[in-house]
Amino acid sequence: MTAITSPPATPQSPALRRHLALALAAGLFGALPLIAAPVAAQTNRSVNLDVPFVPTPDDVVERMLDMAQVGNQDYVIDLGSGDGRIAIAAVKDRGAKGAMGVDIDPARIAEATNNAKMAGVSDAVEFRQQNLFETDLSQASVITMYLLQRINLKLRPTLLELRPGTRIVSHAFSMDDWKPDAEANVDGRNVYFWIVPAKVDGNWKVQNPGGDFTVDLTQEFQKIAGTATVDGKSVPLSDPKLQGDRIEFGVETAPGKILRYVGRVTGGSIEPLPESQRAGDWRATRG
Repeated sequence: MTAITSPPATPQSPALRRHLALALAAGLFGALPLIAAPVAAQTNRSVNLDVPFVPTPDDVVERMLDMAQVGNQDYVIDLGSGDGRIAIAAVKDRGAKGAMGVDIDPARIAEATNNAKMAGVSDAVEFRQQNLFETDLSQASVITMYLLQRINLKLRPTLLELRPGTRIVSHAFSMDDWKPDAEANVDGRNVYFWIVPAKVDGNWKVQNPGGDFTVDLTQEFQKIAGTATVDGKSVPLSDPKLQGDRIEFGVETAPGKILRYVGRVTGGSIEPLPESQRAGDWRATRG
């Protein structure tokens, strides 16, 4: 970015003042290509922008939608939507059933709305001028964003309350100790992906034909650990995993014999999935 400094306030002749003004103007306009994004973000000075408008490159948009596996059952919400390219691509290129972009800058909303019209997706894509912290995200199956680290961290508690299984993709910025489920690099640009985990920490009672037992789980975001108490004996869970609302763990029922339990977390219960070795004949409820 070209630095522009104002000349000192000293007495000058009218001709000299005109000469300096012309020189300053020439320097300013020469710098415009380098500072186009910050200037564009400030065109409406009544709007307080937390994040300047910097477009996400198209190849990064493509990777973000790939990582989230956006398809025809998804509703995508793009936070800080700028010119609307991510929301538009989700519908036009990936067949998402709908998308919404949120931006606080009215200039960006107008631009995005026009871009959606030109792309022929106005019936499935909308853009709202509003504060992203006041936006209802509950209908989204996919959240995309290109914000700042501090904004991501401020938004994180809200994201963690979304429906388990909701997919989140961020361009450039992570969420600190909530480690991503996957990450990629596109021409030097980082992309991070998370799946909102179900809340499973605590004690669970497992009803099992071979004998009931309890499971005590600890949780840090999507990372889980725990023990099972079988016939009064506590054993560590074998390779426990949590991905969205899908949970999996192994229990050693006899020396060298481990049964895998795979289920779907629904509120205060876990229902078995077919791939479980105990499919169809076990259930778990919060203790």
